[in-house]
Order: sequence, then structure tokens, then C-alpha cells
Amino acid sequence: MSFNHVSVLLKECIEGLNIKPNGIYVDGTLGGGGHSFKILQLLDKGTLIGVDQDTDALAAATEKLKIFEGKFIPYHSNFSKIAQVLDDLNISKIDGLLLDLGVSSFQLDEAERGFSYMNDGKLDMRMNQNDAFTAYDVVNNYSEQQLTTIISDYGEENWANRIAKFIIEERAKKPIETTFELVDVIKKAIPAGARKDGPHPAKRTFQAIRIEVNNELKIIEQTIESAVEYMNKGGRVAIITFHSLEDRIVKNAFKKLAQGCTCPPEFPVCICGGKPIVKIITKKPILPSDQEIESNPRARSAKLRVAEKK
Repeated sequence: MSFNHVSVLLKECIEGLNIKPNGIYVDGTLGGGGHSFKILQLLDKGTLIGVDQDTDALAAATEKLKIFEGKFIPYHSNFSKIAQVLDDLNISKIDGLLLDLGVSSFQLDEAERGFSYMNDGKLDMRMNQNDAFTAYDVVNNYSEQQLTTIISDYGEENWANRIAKFIIEERAKKPIETTFELVDVIKKAIPAGARKDGPHPAKRTFQAIRIEVNNELKIIEQTIESAVEYMNKGGRVAIITFHSLEDRIVKNAFKKLAQGCTCPPEFPVCICGGKPIVKIITKKPILPSDQEIESNPRARSAKLRVAEKK
């Protein structure tokens, strides 16, 4: 199976994780295995658990990483179930977690997975192919208000109202079944003048539907909190995001864990006893270099944030 995926912010991630040769690490979004390959090269007696909900990605990465036999454990799951994964493997503490929240190049490039507005395929967008719920269900079954909300909130799309209205009108004639059928509806909904500049007109809507199908935003904060509970002192959480909604969630989750005290500001002394759990390593997110963006345009919107267990 061909699975070409260029790892984003690779050097910066490895530096951020501060790899210990005998540590235990979790790559919660194994994907093509690029980040994991680099981590495994730095391990001596350490272990890396590679988690992915996409069985195709898991199989391809496992094949790529088989040279690290004894150090690498592949695991089919969603990163939000990190506590369950670690309990199942009888692992009580870890030294680092990496999450790359972008869609892999492989998923985008495989037309039949239905992630891309550039390839024609069935409306699918499931990262976990065992799930029953697909993009088809969102597009054809959600109400106009539900569609407007997710396209506006998750896609940050200014034309969400019109796109939702046009989807409802189109599917009344016949179900919208393919990515290109949906692209056509979006293009009709967005006035020609507004389509001249900026990204592909369908980009934000496709992003919104993908986030909804895979419940992507709701699981980020709980995953960070779970990982930190299982982390040794000095362990690191490194997370790459690709749009402002994800980045804001990561930033606020780190801030909350670093704050400790949750007493109202007007209280003269702390009575909650909360102590900071992490130290934020990246005061501002790390961005890809111009050279990286030039060689891998998909890295353009990537941001890396890192926190360390206190």
C-alpha cells in the first residue's frame, strides 16, 4: 500500500518531546509513521505506542516500523481513549504524548475516503472505518440550522447560511452522494466574487463536516488531561494543530493545567489548593519555516504547542 505522508514540524516535535532513550512514548496519531520513526531512532530500551483509528494507516505504519521490533507497539484506537490503551497494555506511566491533528496526506489523496474536495469519491470522511456515521449522514440528514452551525463554528465559513440552505434545496431533489456533488452545491452557494480570492471555496465546509463526523474538537481537552495524569514528571505533551479552533482548545487546556488555582480573582488568598500540573514550554506556538512550507504546502497552517508535567 502506498502511504506517502510528509511529517510536519518533525524536528521541532522531536526537540519538544525531549526524548529519553528509555522512556515510554505515545504517538496518538500514528498516520504514516514519520514522527514515530524519528522517535524510535532515539529510543534505546524505550517503547513507543503508535495509536491510530484508521486501519489502513495502522497497517502501513506497522509495516514501515517493523525494523523497530520490540520497541514499537501498534494499537487500533482513538487517541481520546489513551487511558484505556495504557491500562490494556499494563502501562502505568508515560514520558510523552504526540498528537498531529491534521488529516494525513494518504487520507486526502485516497478519493474513496471522501475527505478531499479535489478528488471525487463517496461522501465518507471517517477516520475510523469501523464507525457507521459518515459525511453522507451529515449532509443529507442534518437540519438547515445544524448544518449552518457546524459550517460556521467548525469551518469558520462566512457563507454558512447560504451553503446550508443550498444543501437542503439540492438534497430535496436527490441525495448528495459524492464529494464533487457537494463541491458543486457549495460553489453555487458562494457568490462568484467571493470565490475569486482565498482558499478553495469548499475547503472550510469540508473541514467542518470532517470535524463533525470524527468528533475531533470535543476530544482534545480530555485527551490532554488523561495523558498528563499518566505522565512522569518532566514528561512532555506536544500537539500540532491545523486551524484556529484546535489551537485555541490546546492553548486553553495547557493554560488551565498550568494555572493551578481556580479561585476567583477577587479572593485575597487561595482556598482551592489547586497546584499547577504542567509548565508551558511554548509561550507562543512554533510555526513551520518558509522552507518547510515551500516543500510541503500542507504545513502552512500548522502550529505546535508543548507542555511539560511538573
